[in-house]
Amino acid sequence: MEEPHQAAILDSREVHSSPSILTSWTLEPLQLVPTLVVALLYARRVRTLRRRGIPVARWRPWVFGLGLGLVLLALVSPIDVFGEEQFFSFHMLQHVLLGDLAPLAMLAGLNGPILRPVLRFVHPLRFLAHPLVALPVWAVDLYVWHLPFLYQAALHHSSVHALEHFLFFTCGGLMWAPVLETLPAPAWFGTGAKLGYIAAVRVIETVLGNVFLWAGHVFYPFYEHAPRLWGISALHDQGIAGAVMMIEGSLVTIAALAWLFLRMAAEGELRQELLERGLDPRAVQRAVRYGRAEEFSRPR
Repeated sequence: MEEPHQAAILDSREVHSSPSILTSWTLEPLQLVPTLVVALLYARRVRTLRRRGIPVARWRPWVFGLGLGLVLLALVSPIDVFGEEQFFSFHMLQHVLLGDLAPLAMLAGLNGPILRPVLRFVHPLRFLAHPLVALPVWAVDLYVWHLPFLYQAALHHSSVHALEHFLFFTCGGLMWAPVLETLPAPAWFGTGAKLGYIAAVRVIETVLGNVFLWAGHVFYPFYEHAPRLWGISALHDQGIAGAVMMIEGSLVTIAALAWLFLRMAAEGELRQELLERGLDPRAVQRAVRYGRAEEFSRPR
């Protein structure tokens, strides 16, 4: 009779010590301070450019701030605690925030003038943002970190976990860089090529999401042995993780494709207008491709 009673006590302790949505916030200086420093440096750079008369669209700081907010949400909110201790689905949510949405938003908040002070430091690495390099680097990073032995290592060792997060964010930024063209991408990588690129990204992600969604066994023993909450089994939790990956990817893909289709239509109209003015077709092609058509309206 004593053993079931003791087991009940242990179970109650596990539930009592489980993470809480209200209290499980990890406001650690090592996570907060770097984010604050980046925000201050960005704000200072934007203010400097505006004082020099160099326009910075008002929406850019807001989008960049959204990216920083997503980073903090992933790292200091209960998403991090639930993901590290009990739920693969929460860990997947953390990864799509860090590896997809946050770098997308932060890149959208940047442009050439804002980045100019650091270009000399990153110039040797710009080849990594080439679409034929960025896509396979991102795909390999995504799949390798979900191999059981590496994923388990990240859950058990904080240094490996930090490296995993850093690489998810960095490779996610590289993957989005040629699409947003914070810095110019190759001439051949126009709007049509970007459509194919986004489709390839989502096929790669969807394959992995389906593996988790339809697998008949649990891939990561860590979650199989973790205390369960809300009646969600480890296998069901793994399926939810796959659904999180696929739903997030689908929503972002729809938004990205809609933006690119609208851009393609606008580029077609602009190209036709400039050609009808008798301008050199090659110059028109370059101007439309890199968004420099306003150069033709400047007084000569």
